[in-house]
Amino acid sequence: MTRLVSVAPERLDRWLTGFGERHGSTAYGVTPERLTVSAEDGAVAVVEVPFGPLTELSRDGLVAHVLADHRLGVLLVRRGGYGAGVFVGSRLTDSKVGSRHVQGTTKAGGWSQQRYARRRDNQAREAFAAATEVAVRILGGAELDALVCGGDRKAVDTVLEDPRLKDLVPLVRPPFLGVPDPKHKVLEQAGQDARALRIELTDPPDQASP
Repeated sequence: MTRLVSVAPERLDRWLTGFGERHGSTAYGVTPERLTVSAEDGAVAVVEVPFGPLTELSRDGLVAHVLADHRLGVLLVRRGGYGAGVFVGSRLTDSKVGSRHVQGTTKAGGWSQQRYARRRDNQAREAFAAATEVAVRILGGAELDALVCGGDRKAVDTVLEDPRLKDLVPLVRPPFLGVPDPKHKVLEQAGQDARALRIELTDPPDQASP
C-alpha cells in the first residue's frame, strides 16, 4: 500500500532514522528533485525536495536544505475572508487577514432571487477585490521562494488574475490547503502545513502498514 505522510522539516532527520529502525538497513538515492529511501524489507519512502533543486545530493544535504530559512508565501481566500502571510523558515514575518460579509444562498424565487443573487455576487466581488489588495501589499514584493494557496480555488484564481500578481503565479506549488475562514491562527497553521514535507510511503510487500 502506498500513502502520503506529512512530516515537519524539523522532524525529517528523526523520521528517516526511525524509518530505518522499523524497516532494516536502507539505501539512499538522491537527485536534485527527490530523495528515495529503499529499505531491506521492501519499504520505500520518496521525499520530494521543496524549494528545489537540491544542490548537496545526500541525506544530510536534504535535511540542511529543508531547515534553511526559505521564504514561503501563503494566500488564503474564501468568500467570507482572506489572509496573506510571509514565512521565513517557521516564522511568520508579515501578514494580514480580513473578512467581508457575503450573503448565503436563498430559497426565494423570481425577481427576489435574482436581486439576491446580484447582491451576493457584488459582495463576493468586493471581498475578492479586498483580498487582492492584501495579496499585493503582503506578497507582491516579498521575494518569495514559493507560494502555497488555500480556501476556495475559484476565489484564489480570481485574486491571482490581477496583473500586479503575475510574478507569483509560477511560484505556486502544492498542496492546496483546505481551511475555514482565515483568521490569524488559521493563517499560522496554514504556514506550518505548507512547510511540511509530503513523503510517499510504500509498505513492504508482506504487510499493510509499517
